[in-house]
Amino acid sequence: MRLNVFGDYTYTLETIIQAGWSRMRVVSVPIRTNQDLRPSRLLKSIAMYVRASAITIIRSFVAYRPFHFFGFTGLTLLFSGTLLGLRFLYFYITATGAAGHIQSLILTAILMITGFLLLVVALLSDMIRVNRRLLEKIDYRLAVIESKTIESKTEEREG
Repeated sequence: MRLNVFGDYTYTLETIIQAGWSRMRVVSVPIRTNQDLRPSRLLKSIAMYVRASAITIIRSFVAYRPFHFFGFTGLTLLFSGTLLGLRFLYFYITATGAAGHIQSLILTAILMITGFLLLVVALLSDMIRVNRRLLEKIDYRLAVIESKTIESKTEEREG
């Protein structure tokens, strides 16, 4: 009742990742596989499966650790922009001047603005994550209440 599946590709990978992030216990059960009698109708190739699984993993990571994802990317862009800006300042201060290095200044501005915006997105997405976790708790409590209500109505009919 605590797991919510959002993807439309496969629920297996998503529920395992979600259970791990939610600190739920995951138990593996050995199963036998059938003989390969025909090609898969779901996937055309292993590359398609890897691509679809990678997208699911990235989406799960962004959903459960958005601050890490966007914050790291934003800080990387800010750091790159700062280094490029320092390089521009070095050439500006030295005898060569800024001639021929304006594109570095433009790229510096783009990197730093994008990095700052990604840090803002990191903060906002982390607040959304907190809200989603609260909604998941409410959804779980409602599911428990509904299942108890259904059980009591079933007992009344049988009794």
